[in-house]
Amino acid sequence: MIRVVLPAHLRQLAQVTGEVQFDLTGPVTQRLVLDALEDRYPMLRGTIRDRASGQRRAFVRLYGCEEDLSNDSPDEPLPERVASGAEPLLIIGAMAGG
Repeated sequence: MIRVVLPAHLRQLAQVTGEVQFDLTGPVTQRLVLDALEDRYPMLRGTIRDRASGQRRAFVRLYGCEEDLSNDSPDEPLPERVASGAEPLLIIGAMAGG
């Protein structure tokens, strides 16, 4: 089971409270998690990744096990503690400015 924590505005858009949980098979990657998330909550398509290119949006960050996973390959396996559901994958809206 994978656990995903969405920022407040995406939780409101998806009409969920708390974290989202679902089961995945095979190696758990960012791409697999985001595909499953967008399949279950189609209203999130285009909010985390660009619809045309599939690239993560610039001001969206992914964290797991207290590490920034945003720049990792979307096909690289997530840390074992995230893949097993022991820790959630955090999707965070980044802030710009000083």
